[in-house]
Amino acid sequence: MTDLSTMANMAEILGVIIVVGGLIFAMLQMRQIRQQRRELAAIELFRFFGNAQFSAAYQMILHLPDDMTVKDIRDNNNELEDAAMLISATMENIGVMTFQRIVPFIVVNNLIGSSTTILWRKLELWAYALREELDDPLAFEWFQWLAERLEEYQPETAEPAYKAHKAWKPLHLRQEI
Repeated sequence: MTDLSTMANMAEILGVIIVVGGLIFAMLQMRQIRQQRRELAAIELFRFFGNAQFSAAYQMILHLPDDMTVKDIRDNNNELEDAAMLISATMENIGVMTFQRIVPFIVVNNLIGSSTTILWRKLELWAYALREELDDPLAFEWFQWLAERLEEYQPETAEPAYKAHKAWKPLHLRQEI
């Protein structure tokens, strides 16, 4: 009887260990899936910026003076407003993905941080006027939110990556040294 009782206790302990192990494995898998999803979103973000249409729009807007009005943009040509719309819609999507933590803030900051704040400065008045014209205060709200957060969380002593990370070495080289 004692042997049967001991075996039952061992089976119960083994069952608990298997369940706990399964839960730990499931949590690790969920964390890995979440990380993969973030990485894929970052890759898609990077891929989008390689898009020829976006690159052309980016270049067009980048060379504008800051605080362009709707009149300035519309008087210029239709291509310029199309470029402003493409940039704003793209940044709107990135803002939402950042807020929802689909793409980590640090990745967005590293990939397009300064570009976003520069583009917002150039299109801010245009976006405000468009909100009034459409009677929609939500128009390009996430573009504005993203630019403001990126500016807000930029370190006071921010250095360009080529200076700040000059001593960086690939992981496998660090272990050899």
